[in-house]
Amino acid sequence: MKILANDGISPEGIEKLEANGFEVVTEKVAQENLAQAINDNDYVGLLVRSATTVRKELIDQCPNLKFIGRGGVGMDNIDVSYAREKGIVVENTPAASSQSVAELVMGSLFSISRSTYDSYKQMPSEGSTEFKKLKKKYAKGIELRGKTLLIVGFGRIGQALAQYALGIGMKVKGVNIDSGSVDIPVEVDGAGTVNSKVVVTNKLEEVIGEADFISLHVPKQADGSAVIGSKELSLMKDGVRIVNAARGGVVDEDSLLEALNNGKVAAAALDVYDNEPTPRKDLLEHEAVACTPHIGAATVEAQARIGVELADKIISTLK
Repeated sequence: MKILANDGISPEGIEKLEANGFEVVTEKVAQENLAQAINDNDYVGLLVRSATTVRKELIDQCPNLKFIGRGGVGMDNIDVSYAREKGIVVENTPAASSQSVAELVMGSLFSISRSTYDSYKQMPSEGSTEFKKLKKKYAKGIELRGKTLLIVGFGRIGQALAQYALGIGMKVKGVNIDSGSVDIPVEVDGAGTVNSKVVVTNKLEEVIGEADFISLHVPKQADGSAVIGSKELSLMKDGVRIVNAARGGVVDEDSLLEALNNGKVAAAALDVYDNEPTPRKDLLEHEAVACTPHIGAATVEAQARIGVELADKIISTLK
């Protein structure tokens, strides 16, 4: 049986699939040629990430397709319900990348608290001639310890992030569909595990004003609108800092730029954008925005876990 990994798969995933009798093809097929390639080559499985979309039209054109796998968490690029109605198994890998995304966010929190992302850009060109000016420019950073981090979306990634944040002494609050409290184990090398309770609410507006930092780990709302728009921004503390490593459009970009320009938001770190792969230039060039090109899950370890998890699911489904 042949599997097309159109957006790639780790060597570990390929090895496991081949050991179980599957043929894995990783040659990229353009979106407009995908249906023909699947049918001409008798692919029974299609693996994608965020670059390839699997919509109703493609599903209808590929009657022999039996498995669609998404390497990562969100499946908004796949018509999941329709595919399942047609008898196709659709799976993602929600746990495999949690650690990597959480670590990227943690690094972003450090970066936007001290403006190091901007300093790294300015020092090579101005450091030898404008050292004192740059020193003054970056002299008003803040510490993370003791600050309140609001994690919007308290699933696997949100809880992994909470472990790091609690470990450095931040106060953590959560927003999720269900309210209550969640036990977060923080492992301390040589000392064992310390369990902390994080209070989680389902009412964003009640806690958003308490946060010094906000990290988003949710999809857009059901109607396609942003979770954070002008109304939510108006409820935040002055000088709040925001990280979005979830999905483009979860934070309304027009509203964010306005809030950055008027000082309501001191800084933002963005790994995802509304118009990928061509995000708006005014956002990328803003001196208060730290940008990365959607690399939350892009670590060697996460990709290995994703590949193996997809392989396991294909094997259990098709063999």
